[in-house]
Amino acid sequence: MCLVSCDISIVVPVYNEEANILPLADEVDQALRHETRSYELVFVDDASTDQTWAKIQQARRQNPRVHGFRHARNCGQSAALWTGLQATTGPIIATLDGDLQNDPADLPKLLAEVEKYDFICGVRTKRQDNFIRRASSCVARKARKLVLGVDFCDTGCAFRVFKRSVLKELFPFNGLHRFLPVLVHGEGATTREIPINHRPRIAGVSKYGLWNRLGRGIFDLFAMAWYQKRRVGNVPFDELPNDDQPPARHVR
Repeated sequence: MCLVSCDISIVVPVYNEEANILPLADEVDQALRHETRSYELVFVDDASTDQTWAKIQQARRQNPRVHGFRHARNCGQSAALWTGLQATTGPIIATLDGDLQNDPADLPKLLAEVEKYDFICGVRTKRQDNFIRRASSCVARKARKLVLGVDFCDTGCAFRVFKRSVLKELFPFNGLHRFLPVLVHGEGATTREIPINHRPRIAGVSKYGLWNRLGRGIFDLFAMAWYQKRRVGNVPFDELPNDDQPPARHVR
């Protein structure tokens, strides 16, 4: 299932985004035209009911860096993200939404920071969303800080760049995409938040409403708090040495 080895894997979960596939592929290609490392652009189609899959195939014909996977049934953004993470091998991963609201021109800025940090989060400083989406994000941030004791400005932003190594302790669940920064921070990964451009949606429709954005996020928050309190962290341990070797110290 793994693709050809490359340095950077860009994973984009999509659902009914037929009008945005080709423009997004072109913008990523333009943004990384001076990138010396090899990269791939991987679309994961979460069983779209429009022509999204056909557009991914067209993008592939136009650019060999484009790859695609398609779910047999609709499973949600977290499942699509996990498919992309498992299907790729790049030691550096970038993720962004497929609605063109994330600006691929910001990719070089985030990629430049991955040498110094494990996980870089985009922060939409001037959000081009309606009042309900902005208000629900504000409420969710305050709730995360209160319940989890950690404060990320914008965990709802899908634009991220990180080292694959931060995924080693993660597991798939519905809501992973929303709590990914919190989880890797809890593992001890170094993180940084960087302001990025945010654009209005010009094609397609949002897949999120009040309940599946704020309501489910608050519900998942308490499950995440339970997990954070009970997770087993990296524990140093000694190994019984052979007669001719010194004691070995490991970290699990």
